[in-house]
Amino acid sequence: MAGQPSLLALFPALESPIGGGIQAAGQIARQALRSSFTVRCFYYGPDAEKGLPASDVIAPTRLSALWQAARGRWTADLVMVWHVHLLRLLPFFNLPKARIAVFLHGIECWRPLDWWSERAMKNVDCFLTNSDYTRDRFLGTRPWLTRARTETTALGLGHPAPASPPPGAIPAALMLGRMAIEEDYKGHREMIGVWPRVLADVPDAELWIAGGGSLRPALEAVVREQGLERHVHFLGYISEEEKLRRLEQCRCLALPSRGEGFGLVYLEAMRLGRPCLTSTLDAGSEVIAPPEAGLAVDPGDTTGLHRAVRRLLGAGAEWEQWSRQARHRY
Repeated sequence: MAGQPSLLALFPALESPIGGGIQAAGQIARQALRSSFTVRCFYYGPDAEKGLPASDVIAPTRLSALWQAARGRWTADLVMVWHVHLLRLLPFFNLPKARIAVFLHGIECWRPLDWWSERAMKNVDCFLTNSDYTRDRFLGTRPWLTRARTETTALGLGHPAPASPPPGAIPAALMLGRMAIEEDYKGHREMIGVWPRVLADVPDAELWIAGGGSLRPALEAVVREQGLERHVHFLGYISEEEKLRRLEQCRCLALPSRGEGFGLVYLEAMRLGRPCLTSTLDAGSEVIAPPEAGLAVDPGDTTGLHRAVRRLLGAGAEWEQWSRQARHRY
């Protein structure tokens, strides 16, 4: 649109079948950017979307990404980098006058990056972060960036649900997310570990674990060892429709993680009036503001975790208040 500043947006593939919060939030961000800028998008990843504008570029492999970035004729007043791993591509676009913003999502931004990406950070004009926790962890690993401009920009997720449906008859806690060996910090082991104590108080309680990954076989083995097969259910990858159904049926979303930079799944639950169980060790508490929209515990505190799960699975005035406040906070 005439008069609008031009923006080049670098995204990972946003339609990955196992995509997480970065992809979901990226779709929302892309829509918002197009309302304010003349946007051209560059996608790196094998899962291409359908119906993209002809001006957008899809690079399914590293070699094609480097080739298309280097050979293209790029013009932009601003560059938005949606994932820190895409920083390595910046020099190949040859946009020395463009201002650069990078969105920091979570654990990948406080882990060591490749030399090219670390060097490219020196040219970033603003780091946007989804939480204060992400900002502090990121800057804590890179003291030479403590004077850099940062802005905390909490993520959003569409419009509020028209109503908060009642939960199902089964007192169930739902866990949503990848189960990868390299991400063995999301609280799956801790939740399974306390489930026998939960069952002592709530005999028909169930733990629903959605998602997949390399850690799943080890977690399934723990469930078998404890004889919990009737109470802990692995759902695998589920569709958006099934996810919505499970969120409506559960009594709470549980993700007592040690390293969430934000946790878009909390918003998905709060939108439907489902209180959340988060950790005191990461950004979950920023999202739900316990005890407003749920509870936060140290996942290493088994007694505290057991008590929190028991309360969140219960019916009554406390749960109804959490449900109302979760929707309000959303």
